[in-house]
Amino acid sequence: MGKEVLRVENVSMRFNLSKEKIDSIKEYVIKFIKGQIKYQEFWALKNINFTLEKGDRIGILGLNGAGKSTLLKVIAGVYKPSEGSVTREGVVAPLLELGAGFDQQYTGAENIYLYGSVLGYSKKFIDEKFDEIVEFSELKEFIDVPIKNYSSGMKARLGFSIVSLISPDILILDEVLAVGDARFRKKSEAKVMSMFDAGTTVLFVSHSLAQVKRLCNKAMILEHGEIKAIGDIDEIAKIYETMIE
Repeated sequence: MGKEVLRVENVSMRFNLSKEKIDSIKEYVIKFIKGQIKYQEFWALKNINFTLEKGDRIGILGLNGAGKSTLLKVIAGVYKPSEGSVTREGVVAPLLELGAGFDQQYTGAENIYLYGSVLGYSKKFIDEKFDEIVEFSELKEFIDVPIKNYSSGMKARLGFSIVSLISPDILILDEVLAVGDARFRKKSEAKVMSMFDAGTTVLFVSHSLAQVKRLCNKAMILEHGEIKAIGDIDEIAKIYETMIE
């Protein structure tokens, strides 16, 4: 038995979707007071249970709307689950909406320090890694430009460079290896591979089954917020192939 680094127990996530169109805050308040606002409950995740050990790499597969991104956000701590619990060990680095942790007004360089400190690293540690991060991102000439002037691809490259060079215990990737040109994608995939060797545990959402097969040893299929299947990558890939045919 390896060391358990993530435990997801009975996790469900409910969202309330307002049924009617409300044009103003005033109209909302009036309707709210009169009890006229109707909500439709939507369960994005239902009773999710699984554990991961150090070094596990799990691919999360499923059609659009299956709950994949919601699950990653709950594990990352962005959302608090409506029911159930998530127990994590060590430094968790989420790369979800690319560059979501960035402050738009600050430069790329400032955001390296900001994002690093959010992940719990000291200024001294980031000082030591700074040049390496910039070099990996290939954004040297833009590093003193405010992030608001970056394209989404540039933000993604910077975010990926920060996270991959500080090697977290748990890495959460949401379609992040699909950014940038083919060459940068290859480079980032190779970087993730090297993080595997260091024992990083990875949760990875991708639309590419081939990529999941290359990178992961386990997989799960989500369907309408529930785990349809979970296990070894080869057996899950077979099930998923029949679903998408």
